[in-house]
Amino acid sequence: MKSIWPILLLGCSVTVPALAQDATDAAPGGQPEAASQARNGDPASSGDDFYCRQRKLGTWFYCDRPKSPSDRTPASPSAAPAAQQLAAIGKELDELKARAILEPSEENVTAYIRFQREQLDRASTFSDQWQRTIWQNPELDYTLQRPVSTLGKRAWLDNRTAEEEQALARLSERYGIFYFYAQSCGACDIFAPILKALAEKSGFSVVAVSMDGGPSKTFPNYVVDVGQYARMGLTSRATPALVLFDTATRRPIPIGTGILTADEIRERIFTLTNTKVGSDF
Repeated sequence: MKSIWPILLLGCSVTVPALAQDATDAAPGGQPEAASQARNGDPASSGDDFYCRQRKLGTWFYCDRPKSPSDRTPASPSAAPAAQQLAAIGKELDELKARAILEPSEENVTAYIRFQREQLDRASTFSDQWQRTIWQNPELDYTLQRPVSTLGKRAWLDNRTAEEEQALARLSERYGIFYFYAQSCGACDIFAPILKALAEKSGFSVVAVSMDGGPSKTFPNYVVDVGQYARMGLTSRATPALVLFDTATRRPIPIGTGILTADEIRERIFTLTNTKVGSDF
C-alpha cells in the first residue's frame, strides 16, 4: 500500500489508488460503497471514517446530513388573542386586590398598587391616542355632528330650532293632530294651552277628542271619543295624549302622553317625520 501522508499534509481529499482499490474489493460487485453512497447524497452514512468522520469536513464537503422537517425546532406558538390577554390582566388585577385585602402585608399591597398603576398608565395611553386620532380624522369626530362645548352646542341648538320651525310649517299642510283629553284630567288643563299656542304658530289643525264626554275650555269645538282612540293605536286610555295623523297615507303617528313642552312636541314631530332611526344620535 502506498503512503498517504503527503496527501494528508496537503489537506486534499483525493482518493489514493490503493485506498480506492481496497474500497472496490470490499464492495459487492466491484462498486465502491463510498461512491455509491456519495451518489445517493449521503457520504456520512457510507462508513468512510477517513473522508468524513476523522477529517471532520462538515457541511461544505456534504458530510453532514440535512435536517429532516421532524428534526427542526418547532415554531413558537402564536401570541394569545388580545381579548384573552385583556381578560388575563383583569383576572390578575382582581387576584392581587383580593390578596392585598385578605393579607394586607406591605409586599402584597405594593404588588397590587404597582400592577394597578401599570393598567392606569395603559388606559391613559389609550385615551391619549384616542383623542389624537379623533383630532386627525374628522370623519370619526362625533362632536362635529352634535357639539358638546357651550358655544358649539348653542349654535347647534339655534340651527336645529330654525330647521324644526321650517319643517313644522311645511308639515302642517299634510299632517293634523289628534288631542285626547278628559274633563277630569288636571294635567290636560295645563297642557291644552301649550298645544294651542304651538298649533297657532305652526299652522297645525287640532282635533280635540273627549274621553269622558266633558268639554274643554281651550278647545270648545271638541268631539267625543267613539273609537278614535283605539283606531289611533292607543290602548292605555291615558290623557293627555297626542297623535300626529298623516292625511296622505291615513297613518297615525303617536307623539306622546302626559304634559309636554312646546319644544318637546316640536322636536318629536320633526324626529318622527324627518329623521331616520339612528341618524340623530
